[in-house]
Amino acid sequence: MPRLLFVSGSLRAASSSRAVIRALIDRIGTRADCIIADPGALPHYNADVQDDPTVAAFIGEVEQADGVVFVTPEYNYSVPGVLKNAIDWASRPAYASVFLDKPCFVITVSGGVMGGVRAQAHLKYILNGMLAQTFACKEVVVPQSNATVTDGVFKNDDVLDFALANLADFMATLDS
Repeated sequence: MPRLLFVSGSLRAASSSRAVIRALIDRIGTRADCIIADPGALPHYNADVQDDPTVAAFIGEVEQADGVVFVTPEYNYSVPGVLKNAIDWASRPAYASVFLDKPCFVITVSGGVMGGVRAQAHLKYILNGMLAQTFACKEVVVPQSNATVTDGVFKNDDVLDFALANLADFMATLDS
């Protein structure tokens, strides 16, 4: 059974990113061991900081995962700072980090009609720079995501079905 690490780009507990993660994990069920990272717990990236236990724990989660699933909103046409900060911590040493050859899957959400496509492109570019293996499939975007969350529950079966079909293909490629 593959081990998936889900990383949200949002800090808000009631965010659509987190609601999508919860819905996907619920639908994945026992087909994968799913862990949710907390990028908000990490300090601001600073190369002078050594041996931070929170950073070490996050890097360990990435390292132990068979695949990383990013579900992030788009902020100002790009990825949120909290997500970039988490990636920066795990991206060292350059070209030899835990992201080297790490299978990654990207989902973006947006309150607008474009579903975060610009953030998706930026995140894939960042992952490429770390030599991660971003899964190639039709882009999974969630437009008008805020309108599809009620009481913290993501309610769009068409989006979930599409995302889960692509996630199933992603999981099939993982060495567990």
